[in-house]
Amino acid sequence: MAIDSVDVRTLALSHRIKDGIRQQVVQYLDGPSVSIERRSPVGRLAWTEGHGNGELPSPARWAAHLEKYYAIELEDNARVADRDAIKLVFEPRDQWRFSHEWWLDGDTGLLLKHVLSDHQGRIIETFQITQLQSPEKYTGSVRAATPIVIGSTPWRATWLPDGFVAQPVTFAGDDIYQRVYSDGLATVSIFVEPLAQDATTTLQEGVQQLGVSAVAIEHAITAEGRWQLVAIGELPVATLQRIVRSITFDLLEDPSPQSNDQTGEIE
Repeated sequence: MAIDSVDVRTLALSHRIKDGIRQQVVQYLDGPSVSIERRSPVGRLAWTEGHGNGELPSPARWAAHLEKYYAIELEDNARVADRDAIKLVFEPRDQWRFSHEWWLDGDTGLLLKHVLSDHQGRIIETFQITQLQSPEKYTGSVRAATPIVIGSTPWRATWLPDGFVAQPVTFAGDDIYQRVYSDGLATVSIFVEPLAQDATTTLQEGVQQLGVSAVAIEHAITAEGRWQLVAIGELPVATLQRIVRSITFDLLEDPSPQSNDQTGEIE
């Protein structure tokens, strides 16, 4: 079940592993029938801390990274969905991100509940499993992930909250550029699209709320033409606005993936 300020949604989640591939399916049980499927190799983290040091990401390195930007508390006597759970609280050390609370199944480590809150303690979204059906631990082998190359773009965000690093992304086409950044918990996607004079896809500048995510939209004019700049993520509106307003087109032709758009100084 997912609850936010707009709606309450009932979901059916399935998680299977076959031949070293993890399959996750989310089916919406309310309203139109919609299913979302995700596949990934077993053992591959959804987050990577960079790609210049030649080291593969690991849970220990992920946790060490998070400790720099969140105060982490642990409670081991929780209970969710009639199962013993461990509660983790992630309180941000700055104003640029939200707080997270996780309840993990004590036996399998599966996420049973997630609460996202703003700086005033107001709950933005609650996700909770109400029933877990006979989970079994995976006993097969885990493949070693291969290093991932993160492509560059002819533009960059000159400011991001400390700790946000570039993540792998699949480009949508020759005319639309996308970059994704994450601090290990929060993620922001940035899209830069050239606009024609009669573009029907032009979005109004400003901020819009899309469920628990927010989107900041700006337009820019360069020597190459007009551009639409979009930043979207589960982050405070002020954070998304500052990110999208920091986008510049003054990079060299082949910018290094290690350029300083991965982190930013907080004023």
